[in-house]
Amino acid sequence: MPVDAIVDLLVVGGGINGAGIARDAVGRGLSAVLVEQADLASSTSSASTKLIHGGLRYLEYYEFRLVREALIEREVLLAQAPHIIWPLRFVLPHEKSLRPAWMIRFGLFLYDHLGGRKRLPGSHGVDLRRDPVGAPLKRSLTKGFIYSDCWVEDSRLVVLNALDAAERGARILPRTRCIAAERRNDLWEAVIEDVATGERDSVRARALINAAGPWAAAFVDEALGSRGQHRLRLVKGSHIVVGKLYDGEHAYILQNEDRRIIFAIPYERNYTLIGTTDIAFDGDPASVSISDAEVAYLCGVVNRHFIPQVAPQDVVWTYAGVRPLYDDEAQSASAVTRDYVLDLEEAGGAPILSVFGGKITTYRRLAEHALTKLQPRFPAMGPSWTAQVPLPGGDMPEADFDHFLAAFRARFPWLPAALARRYARAYGTRADRLLDGAGGMADLGPHFGEDLYGREVDYLITNEWARTAEDILWRRSKLGLHVAPATRAALEAWLSEAPPLAQAGAR
Repeated sequence: MPVDAIVDLLVVGGGINGAGIARDAVGRGLSAVLVEQADLASSTSSASTKLIHGGLRYLEYYEFRLVREALIEREVLLAQAPHIIWPLRFVLPHEKSLRPAWMIRFGLFLYDHLGGRKRLPGSHGVDLRRDPVGAPLKRSLTKGFIYSDCWVEDSRLVVLNALDAAERGARILPRTRCIAAERRNDLWEAVIEDVATGERDSVRARALINAAGPWAAAFVDEALGSRGQHRLRLVKGSHIVVGKLYDGEHAYILQNEDRRIIFAIPYERNYTLIGTTDIAFDGDPASVSISDAEVAYLCGVVNRHFIPQVAPQDVVWTYAGVRPLYDDEAQSASAVTRDYVLDLEEAGGAPILSVFGGKITTYRRLAEHALTKLQPRFPAMGPSWTAQVPLPGGDMPEADFDHFLAAFRARFPWLPAALARRYARAYGTRADRLLDGAGGMADLGPHFGEDLYGREVDYLITNEWARTAEDILWRRSKLGLHVAPATRAALEAWLSEAPPLAQAGAR
């Protein structure tokens, strides 16, 4: 992995913020290398609630700037990636003992108007005794509200940003750690290490971006030799997945007695995603996992609202992530700001910009603000551009996924309907590249089981840096929820027997 020239930016961290900054930077004419110690989106960015949203509950904490920015970005991102982002309606059952109806109405009025909503329908009240959305809810819940936000395939959003960055000239190096960095002659000289082979190389960069997420403070302390103290507050968020609780494509936002809110969201056709918790975390973010108490908490919130009941033994999958929030000294983990802070330090010459906090919804604006801070260092940098350019696969006329899907199925009528939809959702217009030259199912290569075929695996390895079965089944897709153990075993055996391709990665 030789990096033989001076680059403008060395980005440490392959989550949504690092990938977004790298993409924006190379599109402005800067050169960039991104290193990530594991797979892309392997930590916080694949452990979200998978929403592109303004954050309705943040209005209670007077986070008006953050909510407005997020609502504006919701419209931008929906237009840029209609294959992996789509509208989602939320049902909010009203419990007057927790929040008065007037407060919710006022909050939803602000939510409808703060961000210049254009494409999504507005909010309204609903009689849960009469409307079908009230059918799975307990009969004591008679009144509610409905509003709009969006769903996102979070780990794919990261990969698509990295892919666009790579196609514009960035070097994307997953499974590569930055183990040391120091300033020399107005440059950063960093040592990077391939995690698998131990091979080391050096990178010289005019600026260093610390987008290491939960490891941001540790990176400053360890790789840079304790160059400063940063107010990073780690908060664990955990989710559970259970069998489908209700019919319909809408989600529920449930108020709990501790004034937290929990989402119940349709997930992967046959499941319901429930989350999230907010718990202070002190440990290794790489080994974070849900606790029995969190599972019981999430089940309890659902059971207080839904007629169908869930128990810990009904949970089919869990995931947990650590949010690297900026410590604003809020008393509870739930109240800690989700806004981001960009800490630029250039007293020693070459600048280092550390990213703290942030939401997946506002990653693009965070990247713009990061590059604005670095503008004096790079006066020839081009203007902002990412608001107008679709992400890979998102270049659909009018951002109309349904129209695209119909045309895609007409081009490939031999594909089973469910597989065609999955390809269209995952890859958008890039699905045509995946199927280039294929004329029937026999052209999809080895069949591992269910609807996983060798051609898709080859595509993910060659174009999207996938290497392991976990990369393919849980981050590039969520096939892990659907495939049998034999399918996973067949995939793992195939990967182990094809080392040249599996080790090549993308670019």
